[in-house]
Amino acid sequence: MENQPQRPLPNGTAVLVLGIISIVGCLCYGIPGIVLGIIAIVLSNKDLRLYNADPTLYTQGSLSNLKSGRICGIIGLSISSAYLAFLIIYIFTVGWAFLSHPWMWNHSTTM
Repeated sequence: MENQPQRPLPNGTAVLVLGIISIVGCLCYGIPGIVLGIIAIVLSNKDLRLYNADPTLYTQGSLSNLKSGRICGIIGLSISSAYLAFLIIYIFTVGWAFLSHPWMWNHSTTM
C-alpha cells in the first residue's frame, strides 16, 4: 500500500463557516442560527465518521476546522434556541396581558 497524500476533510471549512454564521444568526430572531447550527452539526458528524474510518487520509488542519465549526454550531444552536424561546414567551406574555386587560392599553384622551 502506497503512502497517499493527505487531503482536507470535504466539509471542514464549510462546517467552520456555518458554525460561525450560526452564532451571528441568533441576532435575526434565532431562526437562521438554529438552521445553520443544525446543518453544521450534521455535516460535522458526517465528516467525523469519515475521519474515524481512516485518520491517515485527512489533514490535522481540516480536523481542527471541523471541531471548531462543530463547537461554534453547538453554541449558535444553543443561543439561538434560547433567544427564540425567550421571544416566544415574551410575545405570549405581552399578548396575554393585552387580551386580559384591554382597558390598560387604551390611552386615548379627550380634550
